[in-house]
Amino acid sequence: MNQEIMQDRDFKLWTMLYQARDTILKVRKKELYKYDLSFMQANVLFAIEANGGKASINDLSKWTFRNLNAIHVIVASMVRGGLLSKSKVPGKNAHLISLTDKGREAYEQSLKIESIREVLSCLSEEERKQLWVTLGKLRDKALKSVSSEILLPFP
Repeated sequence: MNQEIMQDRDFKLWTMLYQARDTILKVRKKELYKYDLSFMQANVLFAIEANGGKASINDLSKWTFRNLNAIHVIVASMVRGGLLSKSKVPGKNAHLISLTDKGREAYEQSLKIESIREVLSCLSEEERKQLWVTLGKLRDKALKSVSSEILLPFP
């Protein structure tokens, strides 16, 4: 590998950010596995609830930063699994997706975030505030390069 890139401070910082994200995600996936949920399923459940309890495929695509095909696949799987239901929008070629009772129960389980609390416990309140501001700047700068149509999910 090119030694110059290995010494580049931006590349090293990006690598650290990537590794931190992936490692924290693995911890979260392990926690969700206890509830028989994938990370994407939890994201879809959250997006529907954050959208007022119903969402279109387009809404879910924007909220999760995933393409329409990926959302179609995950929603179809969740409908088959009894977590979601689809209802036709009158007069349109579209469906609204909502949680079933089983989906609502899964959503409540997905709100248990002990793994996230444990990982973030190593940060002081000041470090948390700094990280919040810094990540917001990075996200906003990157969004300008990707698309102005992306709907920022919570928060």
